[in-house]
Amino acid sequence: MGKTTGFITETDCYLFGEGTHYEIYEKLGAHPMSIRGKQGIYFAVWAPHAVSVAVTGDFNNWSSDSHPMKAIGTSGIWELFTKDASPGCLYKYVITTSTGKALYKADPYASWAELRPGTASRISPLSSFQWKDERWMEKRKNNLPTLGPLSIYEVHLGSWKRDGEEFLSYRTLAKELAAYVKDMGYTHVEILGLLEYPFDGSWGYQVTGYYAPTSRYGSPEDFRYFIDYMHRKGIGVILDWVPAHFPRDAHGLADFDGGPLYEYADPKKGEHPDWGTKIFNYEKHEVSNFLIANALYWVEKFHVDGLRVDAVASMLYLDYGKQDGQWIANKYGGHENLEAIEFFKHLNSIMKQRNPGSMIIAEESTAWPKVTEPPEYDGLGFTFKWNMGWMHDFLEYMKLDPFFRKANHSKMTFGMTYACSENFILVLSHDEVVHLKCSMLNKMPGYPRDKFANLKVGYTFMMGHPGKKLLFMGQEFGQLREWSEERELDWFLLKEPLHKDLQNYFRDLLHLYKKYPALYSKDYDWTGFEWINCDDADRSIFSFVRKGYSGRNNLLFICNFTPMERPDYRVGVPKKGKYTLLLDSEHGLLEKDGQKVLTSVKKECDGRDYSFAYPLPAYGTAVFKY
Repeated sequence: MGKTTGFITETDCYLFGEGTHYEIYEKLGAHPMSIRGKQGIYFAVWAPHAVSVAVTGDFNNWSSDSHPMKAIGTSGIWELFTKDASPGCLYKYVITTSTGKALYKADPYASWAELRPGTASRISPLSSFQWKDERWMEKRKNNLPTLGPLSIYEVHLGSWKRDGEEFLSYRTLAKELAAYVKDMGYTHVEILGLLEYPFDGSWGYQVTGYYAPTSRYGSPEDFRYFIDYMHRKGIGVILDWVPAHFPRDAHGLADFDGGPLYEYADPKKGEHPDWGTKIFNYEKHEVSNFLIANALYWVEKFHVDGLRVDAVASMLYLDYGKQDGQWIANKYGGHENLEAIEFFKHLNSIMKQRNPGSMIIAEESTAWPKVTEPPEYDGLGFTFKWNMGWMHDFLEYMKLDPFFRKANHSKMTFGMTYACSENFILVLSHDEVVHLKCSMLNKMPGYPRDKFANLKVGYTFMMGHPGKKLLFMGQEFGQLREWSEERELDWFLLKEPLHKDLQNYFRDLLHLYKKYPALYSKDYDWTGFEWINCDDADRSIFSFVRKGYSGRNNLLFICNFTPMERPDYRVGVPKKGKYTLLLDSEHGLLEKDGQKVLTSVKKECDGRDYSFAYPLPAYGTAVFKY
């Protein structure tokens, strides 16, 4: 095939074949560089079944044969160095298959892509971005995410705000989103699918460009600016990541070199019948390397603080979404995907080793054990797991007319029976406010004023319950309509007093959460939570205590889930002493001069020797410090 450049070495090929070339994106893809004194672009692509490969692009008038690539030994990698191309050029690979068919494929390792509906890759210049987030990165390195506050604002960048019908740019979003998130009191933003994707309606969950931030909002450098700016404002950034499956688009990974390459060969293992997508072949080292290096790429090259892994259950179970006869058992006859299990252990181990303080979060909807246990204890090694069970029970309870809540009291208490079995995040995510499920506000029963009151008490209960927190955008101010990616949030609602009041109250909850370590430092320690009364079903009132490691500034929560006032409500307390009211549903956070201080008396209540009486309003909440 002629002499190769030598840029990709035997060691590169060996490590890639072993699945441990963690910077493979620096070798594969399109890279501006100088070779033998000549400035140009180096292209490299893995296509082991191809008969021939060429590069086509706007630099050669999309010729299919003027820039042929050379095979590097038996590695399956093809390369080309040419001075004809330059940064910013569009390109694709022309892959000739064993049947003589020519496939026009985008570069799997491209770091930039053409704006849809175009499907070409774009040569990205070497990054010269000057990061200014050293303080954030140093602090992250020394942090344990499970011990700190984590309140996440889940955002779809294209529909958070718009300029008329146009998307805001990464740079504009950085300033506007950071200001809003900082004012509200969130610690992190989590961004819905941002890796390049062709169809807006997929929300970014059907990826064709795993190494490219979507060009909808700007360039890769613009996205680096976004993250750098958020960090300088004290806000972390989490990306949704989809290693479970990929779409069949002709320019994407499907049948990349004429047959199954990135996917399992057998459709019973390599296809999702419900989603119409392809399943990654985790058994193939080069494929797992593609994904693991991709995860590291976002954390190391873009300073992303964490990845939320979408559809983990679909990866773990071979029969996920499949009927009998549509799936193949593993070698032991079970339905567990053994290769996916090893993939997760490898991914989480290497991420923790190379990037302490970063997070990998599992959206896992089943009772799979040890999701957040380290691999050395036979766990999957995730930092956190979404608590889908809590979310389901919480929403089922909140949707009920208050009269029927007493018969469903255990829906709100059951979560505490397993709250410390994993490192959970309590989530009210985008999936719960689409497809005729109603917005959070419109899930609530009653007249409009009742809906807002219900949401306030529900959010208070969530903030007090052990586990980190996540809320989808718009639900903090009572978005009325279901979310749609086609329009911005209904910010005009903030002119209405009830919506503004809800936003203010949720802001107060977030600031309370960040201020008091009792609400986060012992999330996964049984001694950090204590029920005062979890059996008051007839009145649908819950009272409990959150405790921190210091023993100081513990918090007592009272939540009334009915429209009945309790002017003589008495609550048992853990100890004799003074209890300072910090927040209630009528006023939100109270100023110093507005804080009531109640002193417990020696009167038995809730099985406690001491108690105090407090007028509890309809749908009332109260948080006391002691």
